[in-house]
Amino acid sequence: MNGYNFQPLDTAGWVLPFCLLVMAVTLWVSWSNWRRRGGAGVAALETLRVLIMALILFTLCKPEFIRRTQEQDPPSVIILRDISGSMATRDVKLGPHDVVTRSEWLDDRMKTNFLEALEARKVNVSVVDFGMTRKEIDGETGIADGTDIADALKSAHANNLKAVFMLGDGDWNYGGSPITAARSLGGTNVPVYTLAVGSARAQKDLVLESVNPPTFGLLGEQISIPFRVRSHLPVPVMGTHVRLTSSRGAVVDIPKEINIPAYGLVHDSIVWAPRTLDDYTLTLSLPVWESKTSTDRELIEDNNRQTFHLSVREEKLNVLVVESNPRWEYRYLRNALSRDPGVEVSVLLLHPEMGPGEGRNYIGRFPDTREQLSRFDVIFLGDVGLKDAVNNELTSDHLDLIRGLVEQQGSGLVFLPGQRGRHLSLVDHPIGEMMPVTLSSDPKEKEGFYLSSESNFNLTSTGRGHFLTMLNSNESINESIWKNLPGFFWCAPVEKSRPGSSVLATHSSKRNEYGRLPVLVTRPFGAGEVLFMGTDAAWRWRRGVEDKFHYRFWGQVVRWMAHKRKMAQQGGLRLTFSPENPKVGDELFLQATLLDLSGADATQLRARITEPDNNSTSQLDFTAVKGGWGVFQAKMTVKQGGEYILNLENPNGSQSLQAKIFADKPTLERIGQPANANVLREIARSTGGESGGIDDLGRLISEISAIAENEEKIHIYELWNKPWWGGALLFLLAVYWVSRKILGLI
Repeated sequence: MNGYNFQPLDTAGWVLPFCLLVMAVTLWVSWSNWRRRGGAGVAALETLRVLIMALILFTLCKPEFIRRTQEQDPPSVIILRDISGSMATRDVKLGPHDVVTRSEWLDDRMKTNFLEALEARKVNVSVVDFGMTRKEIDGETGIADGTDIADALKSAHANNLKAVFMLGDGDWNYGGSPITAARSLGGTNVPVYTLAVGSARAQKDLVLESVNPPTFGLLGEQISIPFRVRSHLPVPVMGTHVRLTSSRGAVVDIPKEINIPAYGLVHDSIVWAPRTLDDYTLTLSLPVWESKTSTDRELIEDNNRQTFHLSVREEKLNVLVVESNPRWEYRYLRNALSRDPGVEVSVLLLHPEMGPGEGRNYIGRFPDTREQLSRFDVIFLGDVGLKDAVNNELTSDHLDLIRGLVEQQGSGLVFLPGQRGRHLSLVDHPIGEMMPVTLSSDPKEKEGFYLSSESNFNLTSTGRGHFLTMLNSNESINESIWKNLPGFFWCAPVEKSRPGSSVLATHSSKRNEYGRLPVLVTRPFGAGEVLFMGTDAAWRWRRGVEDKFHYRFWGQVVRWMAHKRKMAQQGGLRLTFSPENPKVGDELFLQATLLDLSGADATQLRARITEPDNNSTSQLDFTAVKGGWGVFQAKMTVKQGGEYILNLENPNGSQSLQAKIFADKPTLERIGQPANANVLREIARSTGGESGGIDDLGRLISEISAIAENEEKIHIYELWNKPWWGGALLFLLAVYWVSRKILGLI
């Protein structure tokens, strides 16, 4: 029914009798005045008085008009069905031995047409699938597997929408907050009902969560490949193996035994020493767990392996060692680097009395130009400092060159202080800012700390798994080795580590107000890395084992610090990029360096990039970095997973380089994770809906059916509450009193 109907007056209690009494008195007063004065003017005035009083009493009864309307469009309900990858988890129990996947359970419900109750009420039911998101990157569209619940809720639109029913596991791994999107629906009086499909507990599973290999390795050198394994098993897994194998390139088959605690997380690494130059496609895998005492076994097998690419090359690393006195630390370090087949070492020995050293691998003076210094991948600064009246060592210009080489070209710098204390002269020079530690300002401690008893390196939590400190591929054995290494009796006057530094090892006994003294510390600086070794006794590690640990440690130091500079080098150019193992959606920072700095006045480099699909190419311009080191930088967003081919060239020269960058497509959808019922409950609660599990399907459908009907809409027009009504009464009163004045009645 449409149109307005008059609402009966408010006649409850005293209102109607009072109005009748007042109206009777008003009629009697008006009739009496007209009889006493007579005349047409008085009659009109008294009639107006009666009208005004009638309207006032009418207002007191709160008159209203009511309009009743009926919805013309049929009611609508939207069913949001989750079809994402996580719905393949097998954790819906139908019986003691009958377990199906979440998607199978949901498909079975759709086949049995559980929506009959809604359709019987002539409700328009729309089933909308969600779970494959479209991700916008730099204005271009890429496909990404993921669940965007917020987008699904925002797109729920229909004429005369009564409710939204979401069925899924609540796995939200992409997009905005689903709670915010749900509140927008709640603001339009559309409740969201949610049904959680799946178990609230993770299934019995071993997961190889991550593998973080380098992009390349050097022939014959040990390559450490860190990995992380998580257990969702109620029992420990002892004596299992991870295995490194190859599917492309030379044959690789390396097992590593690991022990996984119940519901535990294992961080470890597997070490591989390649013997063949090649581009390898490697797979790290875990065996499927099976109980030895029952038929119980791991439910999910496809997350037990990861495949990655690694290129093995043959490179020579150029190292410069600068020292003053030929102390024991220097002698054994020089021997270790000279005998390393992968290292080309140059030595500058600035003896305070005898002058520069001479002989094999020695150089007579420090490189004076950028061109001469830029060939070095790592520089060791021993017990040597700034030139003064007594010590004819490094000039301020030399130190500036070292800082520029590390900061801009990504070389490594190792501080190896000694008991002469010459490193203190570097503190006030800009190179002092590169130290990963702050040195003590106490004059009594400037010579360092001497102890009568032997002290040892104490690995920190960061140092236990760091590549530099891995003297054995087994982490527990490695820690034992460090505890038993021959110690030291002197250490540099360190106060604390600088912000951004990584402390790998501390003094076993010496401490101050900041904690144990840092002894082995690293810190990134610009494009390079800096290492501080706070003792001069690493040579003592040879006791009883000869070169076993001493050579390995310094070899790893050189390779770790030179790693960035060797990512790609060809045709007069060097290319580095970060992150080293990019994923889809990452911003990739690239740095190119001209190897011949005579061309450092170039203003731009240009790269042509072939996308992994081989169907599209793009151009990327590198801009020059100030400083004259021939460094150029650019950045790009990774849009696809796969192999990018980058052809870099100097438009104004002959330098060119081709490099390959492998990008991983992140797996947002993970099978075996517990259903996220909490987010589904919060979505329902914030909109006035209801939530439940698979046993509540019938109840939720009944509740939706109850509200999915067209109700009569009532619009109430409150006449007594309108400003214009009050204004009309005020106008009539004004006319009444003015008329009385004109007639001379007041």
